[in-house]
Amino acid sequence: MSTQLARRLALLGYGGLILWVALWHGWLSPHPQLGAGFMLAMWLPWLFIPMRGMLAGNPFTHAWAVFLIMPYFVHALTLLWVDEGERWLALVELSFASLMFIGNTYYAKLRGRELGLSIRKKKDSGE
Repeated sequence: MSTQLARRLALLGYGGLILWVALWHGWLSPHPQLGAGFMLAMWLPWLFIPMRGMLAGNPFTHAWAVFLIMPYFVHALTLLWVDEGERWLALVELSFASLMFIGNTYYAKLRGRELGLSIRKKKDSGE
């Protein structure tokens, strides 16, 4: 996989997830007891945290943004399992989260190598 393809996948998943969460919780199927505003306030901020670094192509931001995707994976997988009515909505969320996860992981790895960044191994201290 090339660095550019990984970046495109990451940004496609990222942008798709932002739009999908807003569309899903704001219009398609807002939560009946909590309201669209609450659901958007609960889900969207997590996605906007890495925006600046991801748009700038910072491999470090792409690497740690993978952790911010986990609630979306859990949410989608839970709904796939328990809610037949929203299964297709959860499948779209899972697809975008997966694209973002794969793209971010590969982009951080490949771009980090290009820049000479690495996680340093602990040297054998001889103990």
